[in-house]
Formats: sequence, structure tokens, C-alpha cells
Amino acid sequence: MEQAASASAFAGKTVVFTGTLEKMTRNEAKAVAERLGAKVSGSVSAKTDLVVAGPGAGSKLKDAQKHGVRVVSEDDWLGMVAQG
Repeated sequence: MEQAASASAFAGKTVVFTGTLEKMTRNEAKAVAERLGAKVSGSVSAKTDLVVAGPGAGSKLKDAQKHGVRVVSEDDWLGMVAQG
């Protein structure tokens, strides 16, 4: 399992979830990201690599845009996870 995490495209990346997730709970999403080697943060900074934004995303989405952080939908994120 550790080898898979280090080979993941998410290994060493910082991910933030914001808004309402519709396909899984926030805890499930966090567990998936961490299993893939990502660090899940509660706030957005210039060091954040990816923001997963669901409906109702607010200040974290604005922070991501301000810092030039890549923002994807939950569906896009799930597609990225499926690809590894």
C-alpha cells in the first residue's frame, strides 16, 4: 500500500475540499486522498496544489483563485483518482 501511495499522482500534494461533496462524505474523500499520499488541508494557501470544489464553495474557492491554485469539481477529482 505504501508503494502505491508514493507512485500516485497525488503523492506529496496538498489537497483542499470545499463546498458540498455529493458522491462521498468529506471524511471519505479525505481518506481517499491520504491513501493516495496527499496531505489534506483545511485552508488554501499558495502551497496548495489542488482544490476540489463542490456546490456552495465560498471563501476557499476565492482563496484558490487568488493564489492561482487549480480548482476541479468532485467528478473531475474522482476521475483523477480513478486514473491514479
